[in-house]
Amino acid sequence: MLGAFPPIWPGWVRIAGVPLILGGIGFGIWAGRTLGSALTPYPLPREEATLVERGPYGIVRHPIYVAGLLVFLGYGLLSSVPATAAVTLLAALWHFKAGVEERHLTERFSGYDEYRHRVRRGV
Repeated sequence: MLGAFPPIWPGWVRIAGVPLILGGIGFGIWAGRTLGSALTPYPLPREEATLVERGPYGIVRHPIYVAGLLVFLGYGLLSSVPATAAVTLLAALWHFKAGVEERHLTERFSGYDEYRHRVRRGV
């Protein structure tokens, strides 16, 4: 029945969205500040960039993507089941983008391959 769309999560599930959003925002800010002037939306690293392995980058190789997924997952839980399901599409997109980034980072930084084996990917 079209009138019932979109299905909404039960209240106790929706509440779980709030800490996910707040945690994702916090993790994203930490990751962005740690990356500093090397932060770019593009998969090619900036010319002045150095390999960052500290802070959230010591936990996962792509913490900004993880942070974004937490925010969108939290929003999905607050809003609807279809919005939550759409997060899987975003995760797939960012997974492929991370692969492109990693090829560029491997070419650019001699220590990236060792870093990649030591720290899990995250997306």
